[in-house]
Amino acid sequence: MPPAAHVPRKRFGQHFLADPGVLRALTAAIDPRPEDRMVEIGPGLGALTGPLLEHVAHLHAVELDRDLAPRLREIFPAERLTVHQADVLEFDFAALGSGLRVVGNLPYNISTPILFRLAAVAALLRDVHVMLQKEVAERLAAAPGTPQYGRLSVMARRRFDVEKLLAVPPSAFRPPPKVDSAVVRLTPRPPTPELSPAGEAWFAELVRAAFAQRRKTLRNALASLFRPEDFTELDLDPGCRGETLDPETYGRLALHLQRRSPGGEG
Repeated sequence: MPPAAHVPRKRFGQHFLADPGVLRALTAAIDPRPEDRMVEIGPGLGALTGPLLEHVAHLHAVELDRDLAPRLREIFPAERLTVHQADVLEFDFAALGSGLRVVGNLPYNISTPILFRLAAVAALLRDVHVMLQKEVAERLAAAPGTPQYGRLSVMARRRFDVEKLLAVPPSAFRPPPKVDSAVVRLTPRPPTPELSPAGEAWFAELVRAAFAQRRKTLRNALASLFRPEDFTELDLDPGCRGETLDPETYGRLALHLQRRSPGGEG
């Protein structure tokens, strides 16, 4: 069955990249090499899969759609492409090893959960190149104190350096989405400070609480977690808002909770 016969599914957020110029620019930005251990999220009709396979020896693809997964297996030889018919939010990236290069045109309706998932496995990754809704890309790259800065900004930038690469108009997709898009590069970096698994859980809870009501001060937003003397010890103004703190400061807060907890380190 030819690719044109596939009807994009709204529940999967399917908008297939179809512009040859954008595909060339995206492939050039990724700069795939034969030895790369590459994983494509949501290959869809294979528009990017083909250009990638012109450069890499082997490619792994994670595709949820039960119609598209077998079609990809028909189009591309099994010795070049391994198709994993799976939900990327549950996919075991560790099974593929380390030094992974992740690429993909992410479904916009679940792009944020996918980014959180990639942050959780950042230690396995070499880099990430993904197509996102422009608004999400701006949130990823946002600086503290700006309107776009939020929970996603903090969680992603704890694990990644973020670089915006390409702006992509709706006309580049079939069907066209109602929003502009952008390609970003995420490069893993060691989180500062290093935390235990319990500390990482504290970090996530701190960020969630701080941004649950953006206008609240730290004194109020984190009242269940911190005492007044904690802020003094940390040399942190309890009257400031969570949107003004960088990821490293949230790391210091999480480290404080980790050390204070039973069995905490430090």
